[in-house]
Formats: sequence, C-alpha cells, structure tokens
Amino acid sequence: MPLFAITWPWIGLGAAGLLLILLASGDGLQTDRRVARWQDMTWLTWAGIAAYLLHQFEEHGIDLFGRPYAFRGFLCAEIGFRDAVSCPVPLSFITAVNVGSVWGSALIAALLAPRKPLIGLSFFAIPLVNLFAHLSPAVTAQRYNPGLATALLLFLPLSLWALAVAVRRYKAGVRAVLLVPLAGIAVHGVLMGSLLLYLRFGYGDAVLAAIQVLNAVVPAGLMLLVLPRAAPPPAAPKARRAPKAAGQGASSTGP
Repeated sequence: MPLFAITWPWIGLGAAGLLLILLASGDGLQTDRRVARWQDMTWLTWAGIAAYLLHQFEEHGIDLFGRPYAFRGFLCAEIGFRDAVSCPVPLSFITAVNVGSVWGSALIAALLAPRKPLIGLSFFAIPLVNLFAHLSPAVTAQRYNPGLATALLLFLPLSLWALAVAVRRYKAGVRAVLLVPLAGIAVHGVLMGSLLLYLRFGYGDAVLAAIQVLNAVVPAGLMLLVLPRAAPPPAAPKARRAPKAAGQGASSTGP
C-alpha cells in the first residue's frame, strides 16, 4: 500500500487544524474586513475547506467507531463488493478523488473567491451533494456510515449559510444558486460513472485517477458559465475638429 494513500487524511487533519486557528484568530482569510467574517465569501470558502478536511478524516482516517480507513469498505459494499480486501476499487482512486478533485476544487475556489465571490460559493457544490450521498444510505440502512457525522454537523449548516450569504450579500441569482447542487451532482456523477466504467472495462488506474483530477475544475468552470460577463468598456469618443475661423485659409488681398 503506497504510504501517501494512508497518510494524506492525517496531512489534511493537520491542515484543518491550522485553518481553524487562522479562521478563528483574525481577519487574514477575509477579503472584505468591513463585515463580520461569516458574511465574507472568501472566509466562508476557507471554512468550508476546513470542514471538508475534517470530513475526509472521518471517512479515511479514523471514523466514529475507531475504524481506520473505513470509507473504502463502505463504498465497496455500496457497489456490491462485501469483502473490502478483495474489492477492486484501487487506493489510487480514493486518493485522486480526495486530493486531486476535492483539494484541487477547494484551492481553485479559495484563490479566486476574493475577485469572484461566487466562484468561492461553487466549492460548496461538493459538500452539499456529498451530504446526501451519506444521508441517503444512512436512512435506508438505518445505520452510521463513515463521514455521516461531519456531513450532518458541518456540511449542512455551512452550505445553507453560504448560499444565504451569496443571495443576500452578493446578489446571487437563481441560476447561480441552482448551479451549486447541479455542479455537485455533476462532480459525483463523473466520480461514480468513471469508477463503474473502470470496474466494467478496466481501462487503467492512471486514467481513472486523471479523470478525478480533471473533475476538480467542474464546480468553478460551471459557475463561470452563469456569471454575468463584464461589459466591455465604452469606446472613446472621436475627437471633433474645431470649426475654422472666418476668413481662415483665404488668400491675402492687399492693395
């Protein structure tokens, strides 16, 4: 088992701790310091990232029952493989989804949020839909699954608050708000669709991992499509010629 495949959740946990300190201790992660932190989309985006890092640790680090790397077994059972040891879902897929897709999407959103706040909002597409990916099987099976606790306690309130701030403060329209869950569905659709095709046709671990990395651009890319385009600057007015003075240019008629 590659070392990074089991250590990245711990790296993420350390990053989450650092982010939480920065989020709580000052306004360094804010764009607009005239408002409260929880009214600033850049700050909210970083808060969402910290929440997701904690969620990933519950999934792939240690879950609430003390089980290490428990989510892969849950995923294998959901797609029909009861034995996690013989399950053909590669570890590289799990790593590429969480590091390549989620961390990649998070960095895109956080770095662009100061200039385009709704790009920051686009990151919440992933936790919002991931919430239902945990809640639905939990309700159906009437039992806990790895990641459920952080999805309910962190993703639900943060995602709803980010949407509310986007509408109230950043004047997000209906298209931008609807795009958040739609982008999340698209990301999860690519994720699961590529995995199922891999299991059926076996097109290679590297291709499967590359698809997950490219999937990182989906939320921000879709949000860019619905953002209003900046109007081009007006053309400079043409300079008007001054009228000629009377008699200017006439030949001299002396005696």
